[in-house]
Amino acid sequence: MKEFKNEVYTDFKNEEKRKEMEKVLKNVEKDFGKEHDIVIGGKRIKLEEKFKSINPSKKDQVIGVFQKGDEKTGDLALNTAWEAFKTWKNVSQEKRAEYLFKIAETIRRKRLEFDSYLVFETGKNWLEADADVAEAIDFCEYYGADSLKYGKVFDMPTFDNEKDELVYIPLGAGSVIPPWNFPLAILVGMTTSSIVTGNTVVLKPASDAAYIATKFMELLEEVGLPDGVVNLVTGPGPIIGDYLVKHPKTRFISFTGSKDVGLGIVEEAGKHREGQIWIKRVVAEMGGKNAIIVEDDANINSAIEGCYASAFGFQGQKCSALSRLLLHEKIYDEFLNKFVEKTKNTKIGPTKYYENYLGPVINETAFKKVLTYIEIGKKDGKILAGGEPDENKDGYFIKPTIIELNNANSRVFREEIFGPVVAVLKYKNFEEAVKLFNDTEYGLTGSIYTKDREKINIAKKELHCGNLYINRKCTGAMVGAHPFGGFNMSGTDSKTGSPDHLLLFLQAKAIGEYLGN
Repeated sequence: MKEFKNEVYTDFKNEEKRKEMEKVLKNVEKDFGKEHDIVIGGKRIKLEEKFKSINPSKKDQVIGVFQKGDEKTGDLALNTAWEAFKTWKNVSQEKRAEYLFKIAETIRRKRLEFDSYLVFETGKNWLEADADVAEAIDFCEYYGADSLKYGKVFDMPTFDNEKDELVYIPLGAGSVIPPWNFPLAILVGMTTSSIVTGNTVVLKPASDAAYIATKFMELLEEVGLPDGVVNLVTGPGPIIGDYLVKHPKTRFISFTGSKDVGLGIVEEAGKHREGQIWIKRVVAEMGGKNAIIVEDDANINSAIEGCYASAFGFQGQKCSALSRLLLHEKIYDEFLNKFVEKTKNTKIGPTKYYENYLGPVINETAFKKVLTYIEIGKKDGKILAGGEPDENKDGYFIKPTIIELNNANSRVFREEIFGPVVAVLKYKNFEEAVKLFNDTEYGLTGSIYTKDREKINIAKKELHCGNLYINRKCTGAMVGAHPFGGFNMSGTDSKTGSPDHLLLFLQAKAIGEYLGN
């Protein structure tokens, strides 16, 4: 098995690398505003209805124009995927893995280009964009290597003069519906885990990140992936996304996004429709309302750094982002004073400039939603930092916001906001902190800062989340080291980047051959 190592991040502190990135950003920007096609079976398709993806840092800049996929397009894409499945399922596991290694290598070669796409289309700063691209490479390398163990026949315990075997076979043609917040990493991970196991897919990217998906599709063509294995269909979720979910020919759905949309997919996928001969499999990663506990014996400065990065990295638009900060009463004032000061000094602005840490939220709908929650927070507590849009009017910028709450009943404490907003609560003892931590319908990520080994051991058992971290931030899960996926309303605990993730896209077939007369 090929040894897996996580991709090293680009060092933008290096002046030469910064200048190279600046040059690539300028070149990439020249390509914006063009029209891009749906790609089905290697053929490019234009439709009558279009939509635009815009730069959230500069609302009047069109990144690209895309086709609005419809029901007819969905039918064609699924039929094409099933046709390609007839041959793709029989391609050797080694060959399929080799495609993933080629994809990884090609992304490496185009790394700064993909960094730039993420900076412009989704507002990630350089470091966040590069981490996204590195994770995409990691998924390809990890799933490619891990898939090789499924390309063999497993000998089973022998029964009464038989040759007994177990093989894993692919499911068929599925729908892959990735989010905009990790527009390359999650898209690549969802797509490659599906195809390396022998399935074919209809890829329906988020409309806010359609350009990045289009560039990934071009890359798949460049590495020579057979036509029809991945079929790119752009368009709004409520139209083409829903149609693909409900379609009787959809064998599986791989989804990452909001709780409401995810629950709708689970519900619709559970309904049997005419012509459907299987129970659809759903792999879903949804939202989070993640908490960090800071105990009175914690390293305060280290905790502040971790909480800041967790809350405000990529504008809090990570499903793993910190949104509930729980502080022991003994360190409450000291921590908050330093945390508020650091937050108020955040450099905000268009992320094509390296010095800007905090960029825009993704679109106008998100902008209004976050501001609405901030208004709720003003009624339920006190704004300690931020609490308003940034003066930059060209994009959807909101100042990083800290809200000191009176109690845990506020919607700000209970509902996912998906923006640069963190709610703070004081607690008296560790038992209360554990109770507050678990007081949510979600269960994705969380952290605790403490030097007390007994409390760490209790936290490992009692803090209910899919990814728990000790004395470090609650974001930044690394493929392989931190298999990612949550409990409760955070999804189906699919654990991406784990040694059992690919099983979700396979089915086991037992074969018993009688060796007697």
